[in-house]
Amino acid sequence: MRAMATHVITGAGSGIGAAVARRLHERGDHLVLVARDAGRARELAAAHPGAETLVADLADPDRISWALSHQTLPDRIDSLLHIAGVVDLGTVGELTPKTWRHQIDVNLLAPAELTRHFLPQLRLTHGHVVFVNSGAGLNANGGWAAYAAAKHGLKALADALRQEEQEHGVRVTSVYPGRTASAMQQKIHQQEGKEYDPDRWISPESVATTLLTALDLPADAVINDVSIRPGG
Repeated sequence: MRAMATHVITGAGSGIGAAVARRLHERGDHLVLVARDAGRARELAAAHPGAETLVADLADPDRISWALSHQTLPDRIDSLLHIAGVVDLGTVGELTPKTWRHQIDVNLLAPAELTRHFLPQLRLTHGHVVFVNSGAGLNANGGWAAYAAAKHGLKALADALRQEEQEHGVRVTSVYPGRTASAMQQKIHQQEGKEYDPDRWISPESVATTLLTALDLPADAVINDVSIRPGG
């Protein structure tokens, strides 16, 4: 029988994160859900009975460690799943430092800080860190400079972490989904001035299946990187 695992998850409120949290909760694993504020934490706890929550604003990575130090943390962590993300399109000539900074804070610095904070527990369990990246983390297109820069940075973070933590038995996986049907994708279409049809894009459930496959591999194997693209 598979032992119950404990997963710390960001972005569990919608899209890919919600699909992953639901699947892990349904199979009986223990969830520790990171929320931006107390109200959001209550919503997540209500949607996943038995789950713990932690309040930490990913848009303010300088205060994540302080926020966590004032809360009760889980004794054991088997995986840290970085799924939260934000996007704001714009050309280099249009993007302000505030827009750059927000995307880098949430998409890169917050995952780095959360990983730093939970590494001791992950080393003890020979745990797994999963970064949900993006196709934009592999190729940058016009209008995507800030988001792609943050996601390219996230790839570098994962690649360096994988080398650094191999001796401690910590596995690291980067998942690079293409366009996925979600509230974020709807926002992107609005910014692009295009009609949004969710049936054209990857289902969050398909990305969740990929992520769970990586988590469930036996200890003798690891998926380092996996790209997912719409199949239609």
